[in-house]
Amino acid sequence: MNIKPMLVRLQSAIGRDDLVEQMVLIPEPKKTYSTNFQTAKSINLIVAYNASPNSHTALDIACWIAHQTRLATNQQVTVQAVYVVEQNQGNKYLDKVNWATHISSLEFPVIDVFQSATPALTQPKLKGITQTLQKQTVAPLEQADRIIWQARSLAEEWQGSFKSHLRFGNVATELTKVVESEAADVLFLGCKSIHHPIIQTLGFDLPCAILGIPNGIDE
Repeated sequence: MNIKPMLVRLQSAIGRDDLVEQMVLIPEPKKTYSTNFQTAKSINLIVAYNASPNSHTALDIACWIAHQTRLATNQQVTVQAVYVVEQNQGNKYLDKVNWATHISSLEFPVIDVFQSATPALTQPKLKGITQTLQKQTVAPLEQADRIIWQARSLAEEWQGSFKSHLRFGNVATELTKVVESEAADVLFLGCKSIHHPIIQTLGFDLPCAILGIPNGIDE
């Protein structure tokens, strides 16, 4: 899809004329399918969200663009927030515990829960887990609960279509998987430069454009 009209509408709404130049970190790749197919398909805007001020701004911009696009084109636009719980020494048990036993107790309705290190989330594997390990396990989920709830609360203000994804593993790897599985048109990141580490990790061959946040809009 052509993302320029979306950014032009945003520019007009906030009185700026430099958003295309500032926000497009990686341009959209050339597509081989027809224009008719592009017009008919729904639009998916993926946002990397971790509750930081910059990711909050990115989500707000995505919701704003989605709202404007729905009004201007009458197309279905879905904003999807992706929160990735990184697997590191601080949460080393993430690849050993069945998250399905804890997800049901959370408040937010997560659409997609996935962990790369484990083939599937099925039956509990550690029936004799200790209380200490349970606390270590649930704590990251409770944090994820708050973060996804925050993202959903912001999206609800725009009264649009919203999905949430809770993933476990490497941030760049999991973002790439969501982008591909959801046929994303745009990936929004809470950064302002192509030189940001997450851009360098993601690489330059994603099947969609990567947008950042412009200077001044979050001030």
